[in-house]
Amino acid sequence: MSDEAGTFALERHWVRRSFDRAAATYDAAAVLHADIRQNLLDRLKLTALEPRAVVDAGAGTGLGSRALKRRYPSALVIALDSSRGMLRAAARQQLWLRPFARLCADAERLPLKDGSIDLIVSNLMLQWCDPDAVFAEFRRVLAPQGLLSFSTLGPDTLRELRSAWAQVDSRDHVHQFIDMHDLGDALVRSGFASPVLDVERITLKYLDVRAVAADLRATGARNAARGRAKGLTTPRQFAAMQAAYEKSRQDGRLPATYEAVFAHAWVPAKPARRSNSQQAAVPLEDIKRQLRARRGK
Repeated sequence: MSDEAGTFALERHWVRRSFDRAAATYDAAAVLHADIRQNLLDRLKLTALEPRAVVDAGAGTGLGSRALKRRYPSALVIALDSSRGMLRAAARQQLWLRPFARLCADAERLPLKDGSIDLIVSNLMLQWCDPDAVFAEFRRVLAPQGLLSFSTLGPDTLRELRSAWAQVDSRDHVHQFIDMHDLGDALVRSGFASPVLDVERITLKYLDVRAVAADLRATGARNAARGRAKGLTTPRQFAAMQAAYEKSRQDGRLPATYEAVFAHAWVPAKPARRSNSQQAAVPLEDIKRQLRARRGK
C-alpha cells in the first residue's frame, strides 16, 4: 500500500491541524465514532488477555482510554495521539483513582521500547496513516502473544458524497479508504498471526448536504489527500454537488454510508517463519455470533 502514493498519500500536517481544530466539537458530533468504539471494546470481552501495558492509538478526546483504564485498572494505559488539541481534551476524561498516561506521538514512529506493550487498541485512526508503517511499529512494540485490535473505514465509506462530487469534476474531494483484504495482507506482511477481519455497514441519515459536511468538519474528517483540490469550492460547484447528492435522497433524508472494518491480530509467541502462502483470515462468523449473544440479540 505504501507504493500507492498517488491514491492514498496524505498530508500529515493537515491531518494534525484538522484534529486540533476539531478537539472542542468532536465528542458532540462523533455519534458514529462512539458506536464503533463501543463495538471494538466489546470485542475485547472475547479474550482472556490481562495486559500490563495498553496503548490507545489515535486516542482522540480520551473516551476510549478512560474505558480501557476501567476495564484494566492495574494496567498502564497510554492515550496516544498526534494531535495536541485532542490530548488536551483527553485530560478532562481522567479518573482521579485511575488516571491514564497521555503521549503525543506519530503512530508511524512510536517512542516505545520493543516488546513493551501487551495490547494496542485503535479506533478509527488507521485511515489517516500508512497502514504498512503503522503495523510495522505496532508489531515492533507489542510483546509476544500481544494483541492488536482496531477499527477503520473501508472504501464504501461516504460513497454517496464521492459519487456526487464525481459528477462535478475529476478532482479528489473525498478521502480514499483501503479495502479490508488489503489490510489483512498488510497485517501478515508485518508479522501478525492469523488476523481476523469483518465489516459492518452503517448508514446515517441527514436533512441536507450541509449537515453531512458539518458533521465531517466537527469530527476533523477533512480530506487530507495530497492530490485533493486545494482551492476553495465555489458556490456553483457546491450547488452542482448538492444537486447530484439529492438523487440519493430516500424517505426525505440523505444517506451517508460508512463501511466499518474491525480487526484483531496476535503477535506469535515465537518468531514466525515467513511464507508466500500465508493468507489473512477474513472473517470469522463466530466473533459476530458471540457479540450478538452478549448484546442479547
